[in-house]
Amino acid sequence: MIELEGVPELIDPVMVAAFEGWNDAGDAASGAVAHLDREWKGEVFAALDAEDYYDFQVNRPTVWLDNGVRKITWPTTRLSVVRIGGAKPRDLVLVRGIEPSMRWRSFCNEILGFAHELGVEMVVILGALLGDTPHTRPVPVSGVTSDADLARTMDLEETKYEGPTGIVGILQEACTHAGVPAVSLWAAVPHYVSQPPNPKATLALLNRLEDLIDIRIPLGELPEDARAWQLGVDQLAAEDSEVAEYVQTLEEARDTADLPEASGDAIAREFERYLRRRDPAAGPAPEPGDGSYLRDTSGGLPAPRSASRTSPGRKRSRRPPRPPTRTTPRRSPDRAGLPLHGAVPTRPSSVPRAPPGPGPQTPDGLKIRPRPRQSSPAGV
Repeated sequence: MIELEGVPELIDPVMVAAFEGWNDAGDAASGAVAHLDREWKGEVFAALDAEDYYDFQVNRPTVWLDNGVRKITWPTTRLSVVRIGGAKPRDLVLVRGIEPSMRWRSFCNEILGFAHELGVEMVVILGALLGDTPHTRPVPVSGVTSDADLARTMDLEETKYEGPTGIVGILQEACTHAGVPAVSLWAAVPHYVSQPPNPKATLALLNRLEDLIDIRIPLGELPEDARAWQLGVDQLAAEDSEVAEYVQTLEEARDTADLPEASGDAIAREFERYLRRRDPAAGPAPEPGDGSYLRDTSGGLPAPRSASRTSPGRKRSRRPPRPPTRTTPRRSPDRAGLPLHGAVPTRPSSVPRAPPGPGPQTPDGLKIRPRPRQSSPAGV
């Protein structure tokens, strides 16, 4: 039994989790949880034992200096709690860490143990995958669940995915078997510019989370960061005619696929959602906390949204061709941390359509990658 000290009784708590690694393209999912933790000044109340779940040759600890004293930070998963103020206060339990290297079932059982002790009503797991989506269009976000009843009541998709999975898929299934309502939200990141960070995808996940659990999230500088990111990619893509042509093809395919769902009813629902979130009568967005939520303290403008969502397995009326090939990388001056590359890296056939595995990633530019084969959220 897990005993929690210094954690008060929570109000309608929802657990929001994200894990760095395979299911975190562009660091969009982990970036969303980090944003929540930063804006609401979350306080860590528990951390999983790194020895139990991580291979330190894969996820290495880091050494740092604190007033001349050397300290070590071990890779692990931490849990923090934040209280959202306002007329209808509620609590979020934030789970942020790295996809474990081993003992996934024990890992999920430990997370569920915390959820049980805290009285968590629902678990929302954030993920991001690589997809055939142009950076110039709203980021598609799919909400999926393994619970048929939950899919009907919350307007979600019931997952039909089959194939390799990550910790997001395993944790969702563990929640379902334990009788805990669980939803995963997946943002599609353009596969040709997958380097982190991707503030536009992070913003899309937060907007979808707002709708799902009916809260208002202070966005801070994230909308401006998203606009700057898109502008930087626009400028770089415009300098290469092959890249620009490929992006245009993706835009045409996306627009054609979205047309049947861009009905008047869909547009009206989207507009009502926008008004509901920004309704002045609802008061301002909750202010960040004061950092003293636990008893024991010792220890903007929303991004535009598409009227449709990318549905796992949905057939598109037009398939974009493969990206242009080039053997010699071509660089342009660095803008927004994204020097342009025209080379086409080879994707191993054994890697499913999902973010690359954990490890250091540098924002080394706009890379045109081979078109992924699968169109459903990997790991769901």
